[in-house]
Amino acid sequence: MDINQLEADLLALQEQAIAELQETSSLDEALQVKNRYLGRKGQVQSLMGIIRELPNEQKPQAGQISNRTKKAIEASFDARKEALEQAELERRLAAEAIDVTLPSRKPTIAQPHPLTRMEAELTDIFTDMGFEVAEGPEIEQDFYNFEALNFPHDHPARDMQDTFMLAEEDRLLRTHTSPVQIRTMLAYEPPIKIIAPGRVYRCDSDITHSPVFHQVEGLLVDKDVTMADLKGTLTHFAQRCFGEGIAVRFRPSFFPFTEPSAEVDIGCIFCAQEGCRVCSHTGWLEILGCGMVDPNVFEACGIDPDVYTGFAFGMGVERIAMLKHRIGDIRLLFENDLRFLEQFD
Repeated sequence: MDINQLEADLLALQEQAIAELQETSSLDEALQVKNRYLGRKGQVQSLMGIIRELPNEQKPQAGQISNRTKKAIEASFDARKEALEQAELERRLAAEAIDVTLPSRKPTIAQPHPLTRMEAELTDIFTDMGFEVAEGPEIEQDFYNFEALNFPHDHPARDMQDTFMLAEEDRLLRTHTSPVQIRTMLAYEPPIKIIAPGRVYRCDSDITHSPVFHQVEGLLVDKDVTMADLKGTLTHFAQRCFGEGIAVRFRPSFFPFTEPSAEVDIGCIFCAQEGCRVCSHTGWLEILGCGMVDPNVFEACGIDPDVYTGFAFGMGVERIAMLKHRIGDIRLLFENDLRFLEQFD
């Protein structure tokens, strides 16, 4: 083969390669065509093996012809690659285009959690009666959480509450918001009229209990406060919360920090007091505990029990919410299932 025949064959391969590149529809196809002609075992490389058979004076010219062929095929590949990438970009832009003439979606506006609503409702009821809101730390000292509330270190009543104790000595997660009452009585002189809403913690978890839950507790301290004042306050609360016609009763009970103590029940709102599974066929539902402040608690706070009397009460926000909204499992209030929460929008 002479130099002219080699040039003609290389030109034919060049034209063939360019034509095939123009027919490709993807970058992978274009790469396959390029490798078939310019790869180490490609057609151009195979043809170049003939150069060694040419006379020495023709070999430089043959190399120049070969390089022109390679550059032409590479230029054609680069042009095809750019065209394919531009076409893919245009396709993606068209697929992802936003039609600005379409009606917009209505924005999703978050609503308060049902527990947040319930706590706000309870707070409103008591602030309307003249109570002020007081707050305190969730990590408490034993003195405020137990001892000042008439829970001595060896008192069996401490077993009523399973406590999360912290590694630091004398520190725990508060088991109720009653420490806020102690802090308030230590900081202010009577008359005192507060409620203490907030999170509390106990080692308890089932369909009606959670290790983290919420309470609203109340305290009133003044001269000549009686059990009748307590009953009137809580009866008004129950009727505001559950309806004017709701039946209310007080049952004797025990709490270390109040004496006498009572549980407050309302007529079952599920069966109208006829008896059902929810009220254990008694016709009554317990909603809170209360009582007259024990003189020992006043003495621990530096208040003279011979001059002042007072009452205290406490309720679980989850308990009230479950009754009002007919919720059968307390865990639903903490699972953040939108299908459940959207029912309260």
